[in-house]
Amino acid sequence: MVETEFLVEMRQVSKRFPGVLANDRVDLALRPGEIHVLLGENGSGKSTLMNILAGLYRPDEGEIYVGGRQVSLRSPRDAIEAGIGMVHQHFKLVDIFTVAENVILGDRNIPFFPNRRRIERHIAGLSERYGLRVDPQVRVWQLSVGERQRVEILKMLYRGCRVLILDEPTAVLTPGEARELFRNLREMADRGQAVVVITHKLQEVMEIADRVTVLRRGRAVAMLERGDFTARDLAWLMVGRDVVFQVKKPPSERGEIVLELRDVHALSDFGRPGLRGVSLTVHAGEILGVAGVAGNGQRELAEVVTGLRPVRAGSIHLAGCNITNVGVRRVIDYGVGYIPEDRLGAGLVPGLGTVDNLILKDYRRPEFRRGPFLDRRRSRERALERVKRFDVRLSDLEAPVKLLSGGNLQRLLLAREISANPSLIVAVYPVRGLDVGATEDVHRMLLEQRSAGTAILLISEDLDEIFKLSDRIAVLFEGAVTGLLSVDWTDPEKIGLLMMGERPAEEAVP
Repeated sequence: MVETEFLVEMRQVSKRFPGVLANDRVDLALRPGEIHVLLGENGSGKSTLMNILAGLYRPDEGEIYVGGRQVSLRSPRDAIEAGIGMVHQHFKLVDIFTVAENVILGDRNIPFFPNRRRIERHIAGLSERYGLRVDPQVRVWQLSVGERQRVEILKMLYRGCRVLILDEPTAVLTPGEARELFRNLREMADRGQAVVVITHKLQEVMEIADRVTVLRRGRAVAMLERGDFTARDLAWLMVGRDVVFQVKKPPSERGEIVLELRDVHALSDFGRPGLRGVSLTVHAGEILGVAGVAGNGQRELAEVVTGLRPVRAGSIHLAGCNITNVGVRRVIDYGVGYIPEDRLGAGLVPGLGTVDNLILKDYRRPEFRRGPFLDRRRSRERALERVKRFDVRLSDLEAPVKLLSGGNLQRLLLAREISANPSLIVAVYPVRGLDVGATEDVHRMLLEQRSAGTAILLISEDLDEIFKLSDRIAVLFEGAVTGLLSVDWTDPEKIGLLMMGERPAEEAVP
């Protein structure tokens, strides 16, 4: 075995998919005791590279060394046996199992009749040692999102992983939970583990990174040590241009009420209360941000407003008209634009081309019809006009949109919704999974609509985004509004408390 200062080395690793070179001769080295952040635009190859290290993909070229010894990682089990584990953004837990049962699931060393008490004591000891407080006997469905993430990390620690990879770990956490996670990661690094974090949030990089590797178009363009970079340096390396971090948000010229919810109740997909007496208003020319930990009624709120989910009690009014349960088509006709969380599944049709996706809401209008048929020439002209206006980068108007990057998909979706001149836009996690450049474009478009007098209901789990764009903030907890505050009179700490169901002493701002 060769002596080395690195736990893991990836040397000249390449990975190809049909028509795409995802990783191009990438070098990556991980030291024990460090938090190593992996940055890059959407499609830059970050996830592919980490999936190779986690045994989910096999490289086409290159070598991987663990502790100075070359290894072949043919599966996630091989990676775990080599001491490498990955916590994915979407957790891989069985809700009806206990924490302990989830942690030992798949462990071939566990006997057919395991000693539950001994296993639970071991897991409790691990959780105490690393500050990952969780009860081994509790069932997963009873845990918060932050606690579930701790279980995923405990799974890797239980298996003895010395390299821990986390994909967008703070995407579903409150600010308090994120700070606690960072403390836990630092504790792991101090104990000799190497921690790899994939994140789009430059503020987090500045806070936790010991070293940063930046990927662009599949290649590693920089590896920087802590103290040798600024957020602006990292942004430039990621996208190849300067990025505006502080958006210019002119004072809100709040107009008449556009959207009003009065004591709205709705059920979740499981038949439980999803919204419980929600009342709020959105005015013309303002952005009302809705904050909350995932699963506290955000999806139900967006869907009742857009007509996708029935209202059980209460009413919804748009510009004075009652639109409660009128159906999706009528809601569109009333002037509601919708940017859903799942841009490719709910917002766009993956197998259709750009032209067809852009006329999904216009095909009934006379100018796009020639008798009973669509006017393809007119539809194509309008699509080309919108693609140019919104800078959607594509090679063929007729190619399936599923081939586009996340940023271009979001621009395409915004092009369709904004071009309809809506009076209200419902935007749900509009920059989720987007790199810093695409995020800047989306934020600019939303603020332009605000300045044009459009009312915007912005639903996001990212408090930085909420505070950057919103004029007022409504907080949802277990389907109810726990606070409604002016962005000028609150801070992330107060909003974080409201997200956990704690009400501050001050009065809400109407």
